[in-house]
Amino acid sequence: MNLRTKNAKLAGCAVGALSAIVLVLSASPASASGTYSGLPYVHGAASPYDDFGDEGVTDINTNRTSNATCLWQMTLWANGYLSSKASVDGDFGSQTRTATANYQSDAHLQVDGSAGKQSWSYAGVGQIRYVSGSNDSTLTLAYEGLTTDGELTGRNFSMKRDASGDYQFIDGDGAWRYAGYNYRTCG
Repeated sequence: MNLRTKNAKLAGCAVGALSAIVLVLSASPASASGTYSGLPYVHGAASPYDDFGDEGVTDINTNRTSNATCLWQMTLWANGYLSSKASVDGDFGSQTRTATANYQSDAHLQVDGSAGKQSWSYAGVGQIRYVSGSNDSTLTLAYEGLTTDGELTGRNFSMKRDASGDYQFIDGDGAWRYAGYNYRTCG
């Protein structure tokens, strides 16, 4: 093997190894666990109407007990899939799994009982609205529940998006909570 061929092979190996290192370092723990945005909170930017489009998975295995699960349960309650706010406890148990599967079936989504990208996206479309009092640093928002026929359920709850883009919401107990994936303070 001549020197030119040997140097080319070494350079190719070095580029391959460097590429592998970059890929490993760029994959955050959140993205490895099935979240989409990779951020520790339900997050948004620009228009709030599509903010739920890149949220992480909440189900019986991933982010099971979290404030993000609480927010998902609030959307299920607002849309009529959980009967009371007392069901909002931040634990993605069998009741939440069944409610999620029913929601997915009625919305003609893939039914797996797991709140993933499709379910979060669908839950956000047309149901988040601005409320007066929004300013440059905080958007005051409301989530309005809808029936499968697109009629208002009469159930809604307040949300805020802070200057960093992180969501807060009023939980079932009436307290403001950040919608974090890594902890639970609701319920």
